[in-house]
Amino acid sequence: MSPSINRRRFLATTAAITAPAIITSKRTQAQDVIGSGDYQFQFQHGWPQLPDQFRWQTTHNVTVAPDNRLFVIHEGKSDLKDHPSIFVFDEDGRFIKAFGQQFQGGGHGLDIRVESGTPYLYVSGYQHLKTICKLTLDGEVVWQRFAPMESGKYAEGEASNPEGVWGRDRFMPTNFAFLDDGDFLVADGYGAYVVHRYDADGQWKGFFGGAGKGDGTFNLPHGIWIDKRNEAAPTIVVADRAHHTLQLFDMEQNYLRTIDGFGLPANINTHGDLMLVPELVARVSLLDQDYKTVVTLGDDRDRVSADKKRTIRSTPDKWQPGKFVHPHDACFDNNGDLFVAEWVATGRITKLTRV
Repeated sequence: MSPSINRRRFLATTAAITAPAIITSKRTQAQDVIGSGDYQFQFQHGWPQLPDQFRWQTTHNVTVAPDNRLFVIHEGKSDLKDHPSIFVFDEDGRFIKAFGQQFQGGGHGLDIRVESGTPYLYVSGYQHLKTICKLTLDGEVVWQRFAPMESGKYAEGEASNPEGVWGRDRFMPTNFAFLDDGDFLVADGYGAYVVHRYDADGQWKGFFGGAGKGDGTFNLPHGIWIDKRNEAAPTIVVADRAHHTLQLFDMEQNYLRTIDGFGLPANINTHGDLMLVPELVARVSLLDQDYKTVVTLGDDRDRVSADKKRTIRSTPDKWQPGKFVHPHDACFDNNGDLFVAEWVATGRITKLTRV
């Protein structure tokens, strides 16, 4: 399967076109608030800025360190091999450092896990990279793994000679979830449509799922998370993107149920009682412990999905204040505020501060 086919899936969600609103340059602080009721947020589009020597190249994922530093990965361009793909910002959005040149052209998933008091960065690469990697927060490689050939899911040479070939027999990892016993899960979102399990050293242990029509099988399992909001019954939550659903599993990987009503859900994050679901179809949703949506943020679905030529994605002048284009990932920071990374050509990170 090629990237263009994935994008055609996105365009299949189109709705009736609406005229874009005129963006005015004079705005008040009250105008820069979205949401409703108890869930209102002040939005700051383009919150962190890069130094002049760097530029955004399609932002993909965000994660926050224990000290509230923001880490951002962009897909990058494979022909800009010396340009970093991972950027770090302080709590005020000031640039700190950059690294990760090896992920250029295929940078995707980004998560932080604290292990014995030390935080580590987990990175997944797709396209021609086809890899998962554990790094220090300074970018030093702890270990790197390629396609788990012992799973029997991948074409010959997929691990030893990865190329930018797509298909159900290819390894295209997208996101991570972490288990209390030290193991972790990897969603092969663009490849075999399975969820792999690894031990703490990155050694493969097994998988579940596979391509199918739902109820335990997937159509592009792009995001994954361990939902611990119910401490007595934690669940594995998979963002089954092309099915427009979240699928829930118990910790033994048994299918539980499906939550529908999303528009290409891309990933999951939790903080307190809330679950955060960025949806590639131009909105971000917050869910309660019963997986019911309590607020939808930045909804611009009709206008964006009607844009068959994807001109909005590559034309910042057409972006509207308080509206999203293509949220690809989002996370809470330690204060309960939100960061949203969008799949747009020039890259964009929005901060949503709880009012």
